[in-house]
Amino acid sequence: MPAGVLILKLVVTPVLVAVATLVARRWGPGVGGWLAGFPLTSAPVSIFLALEQGPAFAAGAAVGTLLGLAALAVCCLVYGRVARHMGWMGSTVAGLGAFVASIALLGRITESLVAAFMLVCATLVVAALALPATSRGDTGVQAPPWDLPARMIVATGVVLTLTTAATHLGPTLSGLLSPVPVFLLVLAIFAQRTEGADASIRVMMGGIIGSFAFAVFFLIVGIGLGRIGIAATYALASVSTLAINGAALSMSRRFLR
Repeated sequence: MPAGVLILKLVVTPVLVAVATLVARRWGPGVGGWLAGFPLTSAPVSIFLALEQGPAFAAGAAVGTLLGLAALAVCCLVYGRVARHMGWMGSTVAGLGAFVASIALLGRITESLVAAFMLVCATLVVAALALPATSRGDTGVQAPPWDLPARMIVATGVVLTLTTAATHLGPTLSGLLSPVPVFLLVLAIFAQRTEGADASIRVMMGGIIGSFAFAVFFLIVGIGLGRIGIAATYALASVSTLAINGAALSMSRRFLR
């Protein structure tokens, strides 16, 4: 691995996560979940795959990432439904179990880019509608000191692991694993422990709302890499993600506070 690429991996991902975390703390668990819906690990993974394995590999991985995003939506739904009946540990086990089971099922499916995108959008809509309603809660709980460093370390570890193992995993499996819900689960666990089930459900709703733009990001990546090049593709995907998620946040703030 070239030293420059390694340095980028060790810098870009933790910086993105730190910025997102600090912004999220200002506006509460729902908005935190919305920020976690951004492709904070999947986008760096995709960029490094394009640089190291080539645009065709990264474009193929985009299909897998979309399918993995559908699994993330299932995880959010299961966690949110279980949180009303169990503590954070039971909710986490159920959510992760649903994610792994969904990955195992979706990994057997061969989908086109457009079909995978439509599947993700449908799954996100169903998950959003099926989450329990919540009441407005307090957003002033202080996060523990270890929270931010832990997120930065875990995120960097995910990016390093997936990009290093990409040659052995192949594009589809590399993409499937990249949306692993690390940040959403950390946010949801902390919210449930400190503020109760409703706060964790708002985290998951925020994650679902933010994931629509996540899906658009990888739709653009899958289409653009073979047509307009690496830099233009990721620039267009990033701008589109910011615009769509900004509009989504504006329309859904009352569900996230």
